[in-house]
Amino acid sequence: MTRIGFAYNQKPDAAGVGSSIELARAEDEPPSNGAGAATMVAPAAVADDEFAEWDAPSTIDAVAAALGRLGRVVRLEATDDFPQRLRKSRADIVFNIAEGLRGPNREAHVPAICEFYGIPYSGSDPFTLALCLDKARTKEILRARGVPTADWWLVRTPAELNALARNRPRLPLFAKPLHEGSSKGITVRNYIDSPRALKPVVLELLERYEQPVLLESFLPGAEFTCGVLGNGSAARVLPIVGLNFDALPAGALPIYGFEAKWLWDRPEEPLAIFECPAPVSSAMRAEIESVVLRAFDVLGCRDWARIDVRLDAEGRANVIEVNPLPGILPDPADNSCLPKAARAAGLDYDALIGACLRAAADRQGIQLAGGQA
Repeated sequence: MTRIGFAYNQKPDAAGVGSSIELARAEDEPPSNGAGAATMVAPAAVADDEFAEWDAPSTIDAVAAALGRLGRVVRLEATDDFPQRLRKSRADIVFNIAEGLRGPNREAHVPAICEFYGIPYSGSDPFTLALCLDKARTKEILRARGVPTADWWLVRTPAELNALARNRPRLPLFAKPLHEGSSKGITVRNYIDSPRALKPVVLELLERYEQPVLLESFLPGAEFTCGVLGNGSAARVLPIVGLNFDALPAGALPIYGFEAKWLWDRPEEPLAIFECPAPVSSAMRAEIESVVLRAFDVLGCRDWARIDVRLDAEGRANVIEVNPLPGILPDPADNSCLPKAARAAGLDYDALIGACLRAAADRQGIQLAGGQA
């Protein structure tokens, strides 16, 4: 029977993260900033994003159960002793959803360790995972290879911010921490539509996240997120997920940021924000799929990914984010986009996990056996 190592990072218990998120939700109505957009909901809400990328026990259990249909599962939480436990596991292949512990290359650590020991694994390689967690480098490569993406500026220091402010970049802009995922640091406050807002927003992000800040031209059009499964000519885009920003609280900025993802959209009171398949014309669907597959190929993604696209003022599709390690929450009420797209394609949760593992196994010439863990 195939031995499947399962690498993951588990969120701390409710005493660590959940309790503070619950406190933040008491103030989750978006106050207006006077310009029609919502401001940050509460200081506590932003502080609660430290472990946003890691997975809850329910997700870890669901993935393990799905993998158990294809072999014997060995759980390998990606803590500091991961290398030793990986060596002892005798895994034939590792199914990787580990986000990593620290540093701008954290998502690359588990696959790099697997490569060091010669153990096959699922998903993208260390280079692609590190690259896609650097939003500026990702955009540089996309732009160089002709994949549409919004204009951007990178701010590393207050001095660079002062120089940029003097050049008066065209507004509006949207600010993002350079090396974060799962909407960490992406709040409605990051929307910059006046020169006086530029410095406070960027300085706050520089201080809080201790990393450079990406300033991106804000694209005013519709937004979509697209799941990709497979490799090479067999890679396919799952049914496109469209974002219905009219479902956000009144006055909220049309972005799916930290507030929308973790505070306003929750299982007991879900937002009707997603439409899948997205109601787009066949021509627009073809354009979005083409842009997504080009980005998947150019950046070296493998097996699966989720790629976010937004339309510019002329209605052209632009890549705004590439997630080679996509979120996969199993409960449909959680509005996790890759499982949602898979369901629209006729794949239940187990089939989605299996499709990724099979793509990785086929790519590396590994025969998967059936059976339960």
